[in-house]
Amino acid sequence: MFRYQHTAYVLLIGWLWAAPQAGADERKEAHYIVLASTTSTENSGLFSAIIPPFTEATGISVRVVAVGTGQVFALSRRGDADALLVHDAAGEARLIDEGYASERAEIMYNDFVIVGPNQDPAGITTAKRATGAFARIAAAESPFVSRGDDSGTHRAERQLWQATGIAPQGEWYRVLGSGMGPTLNTAAAMGAYVFTDRATWAAFDNRQDLVLLFEGDEALFNQYASLLLLEERHPHLKHELAREWHRWLLSEEGQRAIADFEIAGQAVFTPNAQRGTDRSPGNQ
Repeated sequence: MFRYQHTAYVLLIGWLWAAPQAGADERKEAHYIVLASTTSTENSGLFSAIIPPFTEATGISVRVVAVGTGQVFALSRRGDADALLVHDAAGEARLIDEGYASERAEIMYNDFVIVGPNQDPAGITTAKRATGAFARIAAAESPFVSRGDDSGTHRAERQLWQATGIAPQGEWYRVLGSGMGPTLNTAAAMGAYVFTDRATWAAFDNRQDLVLLFEGDEALFNQYASLLLLEERHPHLKHELAREWHRWLLSEEGQRAIADFEIAGQAVFTPNAQRGTDRSPGNQ
């Protein structure tokens, strides 16, 4: 009889000890947000640098879903992400106008560049504008690879082609439907020109014969913004935790973490925190 009572006592003590531990583990597991962001921020290694200090300061983990900007917007419309970090101002404005996003804040910027084969067969290094560089590539029908994935980078590329007045087509223009890393790999293998963000290019180590050929045009400016989703539209999301992330990015600590991030000694993002549209409850 004693043996059974003793066993039951031990099991009870074990359960009493394990229950709080399990509860703590469950609370810890629930204390995270899903951040939908662009492949450029993920490929650069930025999140590996800025998420740990945020988690240390707040106890909130961040799970990054890195896809093209078009896919980020689709995730947000479905309510499959708690917060966004993207770089397509027009698309961001539409998301707010449609009633999906509640607040947009500019966080940081960098720029786009055009890279290509070292020989520069289209002669774009002497072009004065990015549109001129694109026009020379098209005139020479030099191989050009496009992401073709409706990402922020792809959208910026399309806008430049439109500004050039050229609808790129033909065997020289290859649409891949892939992220920035795979697109750069294809360009390196083909010896083709490619439009890329500076951060991903800086982190890319399979350059082969590719070099940076054109930069510096104001049309290549690349602004990143943090967006929060509207609580009334998706009440199931972790709005309070997402807001802590959003505020941290805007804070002195968050901006310093972005400024301190470098690739091979080169700063690839410039912090420029600026609060923008806020349609959260109490701010309408």
